[in-house]
Amino acid sequence: MILLKSPQEIARMEKANRIVAEILEEVKERVRVGVETRELDEVAEEGCRRRRVEPAFKGYRGYPASICVSVNEEVVHGIPGPRRLTKGDLVSLDFGVRYDGFYGDAALTLPVGEVSPQAQKLLAATKESLDAAIAQVQVGARLSNISHAVQTVVEGHGFAVIREFVGHGIGRSLHEDPQIPNFGPPERGPVMQAGMTLAIEPMTSCGSWRVKILSDGWTAVTQDGSLAAHFEHTVALTDKGVVVLSRL
Repeated sequence: MILLKSPQEIARMEKANRIVAEILEEVKERVRVGVETRELDEVAEEGCRRRRVEPAFKGYRGYPASICVSVNEEVVHGIPGPRRLTKGDLVSLDFGVRYDGFYGDAALTLPVGEVSPQAQKLLAATKESLDAAIAQVQVGARLSNISHAVQTVVEGHGFAVIREFVGHGIGRSLHEDPQIPNFGPPERGPVMQAGMTLAIEPMTSCGSWRVKILSDGWTAVTQDGSLAAHFEHTVALTDKGVVVLSRL
């Protein structure tokens, strides 16, 4: 069941998502060669403490950290630890909080120093696909138009869309209906209505779309070891159009 939010609830979600965006900026500033990924988790955790908010992921189904840090072939759900970032890495940061009863959720992928031309193109294509997807969020349009926009942009640039993970509704729960795949035909699924709040998150790779889960039970990597990228925004659909809640 898709839960529609009132304008007052969307305003509360906007506050939660602004906190997400602020803390992601703080973490982003610490991304550099030689940093251990657990240091990025410490920055996120401290950001939550200072703002007196609850990290959304820590303890969620047993996940052990406040932020997901995924490097290179790691698509999503990488667990921070002693791994040090090196020049040429891609590092994805996926982070959320719970504040005033509502969740915020966002993700971005960053280059560590100078990266390969292919990595630069993957980042640009994935960002472009998120913007294209958000542009499809319109009252009266079909939900799968979001999915189709991601696939069209990503595959148009010669990259692959990860198919085993999806975007989702969000609100009082971190994951609500509807699920939002990043591929598929247009003009399918529910009709979008004012009050819908969605976490749209294209995940892509330079090679195959297939993934596997590592022995830690969380980290998803590309099966062929190719580079991956992940961007995400939480958006709200209102009578006046779409609002990106997790953008500063």
